[in-house]
Amino acid sequence: MSSHEQQARTLVEALPYIQKFTGKTIVVKYGGNAMISEELRRAVMSDIILLSLVGIRVVVVHGGGPEISDMLKKIGHESKFVDGLRYTDEETMDVVQSILCGKVNKNLVAQLNRLGGQAIGLCGMDGQLFQAELLDEKYGLVGQICGVNPEPVENALLTGYIPVVSTVAQGMDADTAYNINADTAAAKLAEALHAEKLILLTDVRGLLRDPHDEETLIHVVRTCEVPGLVADGTITGGMIPKMKCCVDAITGGVERVHILDGRIPHSILIELLSDQGIGTMLKKEEE
Repeated sequence: MSSHEQQARTLVEALPYIQKFTGKTIVVKYGGNAMISEELRRAVMSDIILLSLVGIRVVVVHGGGPEISDMLKKIGHESKFVDGLRYTDEETMDVVQSILCGKVNKNLVAQLNRLGGQAIGLCGMDGQLFQAELLDEKYGLVGQICGVNPEPVENALLTGYIPVVSTVAQGMDADTAYNINADTAAAKLAEALHAEKLILLTDVRGLLRDPHDEETLIHVVRTCEVPGLVADGTITGGMIPKMKCCVDAITGGVERVHILDGRIPHSILIELLSDQGIGTMLKKEEE
């Protein structure tokens, strides 16, 4: 088959998916290697722009752990983790806020704009988008989300922008900003927006039966199967809170959640617009 025929076939294959998702909202949680590697970042950005141009309402939610660690190192402040969460004292919170709401957020917005998208940056304090309360004193200024106001994001989408949201929340119980988990923030925002899909870009193929063998990818998981997969040790470590976020999002009305490998260029397009699902998809039990 010639490359022209192949291209045409790919576009024809994408058409029913475009028709299905146009006008729908998709939340993409962006982080990990896909954020660090220049090539992968360009691929993610161009996927997001393409989806937006075919009428899909795309919202980007991002963290920025590596950049925060780099900046803390520069100012001689040690990164400390408690139960896998970054311990956030006041000085760390200042860095988290300035890196996430400032540098990382605006760089992503600028890159989307340069590649032909129309992006606008928001942080969790804008319009009280993410409202949080102290999670536990042992983590410092880490918050748990107690409310979401999706209106600033909705307004951006209505005017044709791609909202790029950083995961810092407004404290409701104290005059402070809170550091919040980006997966949780993306899941809560997807719920509040009644999103069709939540996509979590990670540094693994998806959920694996055997963590050392990428060929053991589990393509579809129903929410009712998750407790069993935790009990038998298939879901372990950092995947436990990730899967919990996914289940919560589906319980909250999101149709499908996809855990995708951000190390594969254009994994978002392959998953959404082709017959070839490549990650792990979570869905309700009764379907």
